[in-house]
Amino acid sequence: MNPMLPTKLASITLLAALLAPGLAWSKASDRNQPMTIDANHNDCDFSDNGKCRFSGNVVITQGTLEIHADTADIVQKNGETERVILGGKQATLKQQMDDNTWMNAKADSMDYNVNSEVIVLTGNYHVESERGTNTGQRMTYNTRSGSMQSGGDGTRVRTVIQPKNKGAAAAAPATPAAPAAKQGDKK
Repeated sequence: MNPMLPTKLASITLLAALLAPGLAWSKASDRNQPMTIDANHNDCDFSDNGKCRFSGNVVITQGTLEIHADTADIVQKNGETERVILGGKQATLKQQMDDNTWMNAKADSMDYNVNSEVIVLTGNYHVESERGTNTGQRMTYNTRSGSMQSGGDGTRVRTVIQPKNKGAAAAAPATPAAPAAKQGDKK
């Protein structure tokens, strides 16, 4: 057995662990849970600049995190995990947040850069939480700063922001605004 194998596997596991917590969507306690990666096949190069590919019905779980993808590529640079790329039609990610609500995301590709802490969702992405939804063809989210950009590439994006108190909004029936009075109308 390669003596570096346990270290490399720990690095791969750390990368996958970094994927979800870094999204600022995650339940903080998930980071301390064991991670399981199941797939039909894996092909790993455990060199310092290697790549590990899990393929075929990839399922990654850690605490409340659950990822499904056709492929999961883990890229190493200088012995450190550099990127995680999830692919498929469609890769999905589901996780409970610290406030006990759920976040769901799906896209044809999810590319997480560990060093910059930026995730890029491309290809019919859809992110949904209690706070709202965002859909489009490409979204870049900086997990460190919280900034998000989508669109600008000739495609449209759609964002739906839920009211803070959805219960009160649902209980109160919508009342149409009264028509504006015309000049000369008598009251």
